[in-house]
Amino acid sequence: MDSASPLPRSFYERDTVRVARDLLGKILVHRGSSGRIVETEAYLGTGDEAAHFARGITPRTRVIFGPPGHAYVYLIYGMYHCLNLVAEPANVAGCVLIRAIEPLTGLDRIRRRRPGARALEHLANGPGKLTRAFGITGRHNGADVTRGPITVHASEPDLPVRVGISPRIGISKAPELPLRFFVEGNRFVSPLKSAPRR
Repeated sequence: MDSASPLPRSFYERDTVRVARDLLGKILVHRGSSGRIVETEAYLGTGDEAAHFARGITPRTRVIFGPPGHAYVYLIYGMYHCLNLVAEPANVAGCVLIRAIEPLTGLDRIRRRRPGARALEHLANGPGKLTRAFGITGRHNGADVTRGPITVHASEPDLPVRVGISPRIGISKAPELPLRFFVEGNRFVSPLKSAPRR
């Protein structure tokens, strides 16, 4: 897979769980900064009461029912944005929450956006932290991540990662489903105690 080009739409046009696992190790790029995705959560289209789209299409969730490879960005607590990537074919709901990123380039920009972070591993080790670190806001909702301004690329070289699996974090519905995926042993994975609720 060519790391210089964004991942193609066909990467996202697959089963949501497969996309969530395969995003681990991939490189997110936005506004002069890049980072390795080290933690994701899958939200499924059927039988998943924790998903925003469990009850169908609404103005908020319309993007999730559209073509794959688009960003679904929503606000929690009135202050933190969360970045999801739409999976599955069009008209089939499914998305992947990006939970944590290991910053790689553009660290000066990232640090300016996250001035309160005490250490490198605290810059983007949570869904609200990473959107601030990478300058992602609600205006990016619906953005095509196969074209930009947010893009995701294969790593160089595109090596396999050790995938850890656990239940999702900070949800009250369907909390038992093993749909959180993370790079085992990576220090940039989010701290469990501070995870926001959906």
